[in-house]
Amino acid sequence: MQKIFSEERLAEHLARLRHQEKRIVFTNGCFDLMHSGHIYMLAQAKTFGDILVVGMNTDASIKRLKGDKRPILDQASRVSLMAALEVVDYVTMFEEDTPLALIRRLQPHVLVKGGDWSPEAIVGKEVVEHAGGQVVAVRHQDGLSTTHLIERILVAYQA
Repeated sequence: MQKIFSEERLAEHLARLRHQEKRIVFTNGCFDLMHSGHIYMLAQAKTFGDILVVGMNTDASIKRLKGDKRPILDQASRVSLMAALEVVDYVTMFEEDTPLALIRRLQPHVLVKGGDWSPEAIVGKEVVEHAGGQVVAVRHQDGLSTTHLIERILVAYQA
């Protein structure tokens, strides 16, 4: 099954699934250096619907958000890893700093983010709720972040 779609093709595909009364769940992130916190959040997100769509920041977007040393893994690697996960149905990339335009285009029934985001701060909340959808913050796994992982690697391998 093809999982990696352009935004345009994914919007068309999701429209067909919506007509089949499939409940579409959306989440997004950089997913640079995948870790168990990411997997937990994705598995929880999938429980809220039939189809799990993941929007991923492009390399340029991550550089603007996190600085010139990021991402660690390039977008081709990150999108391939995400698509390999059984829990994920579709993956797409977005160039902007936030997924707001993508959320408007895809119109998911449910928007899920990790619990490190307060509900008010979740980008796209108003769009999804205005359409009658649901916004969920999944419990955050303390101590699990890409930044912490990078810091642990640097400490462990300092010469």
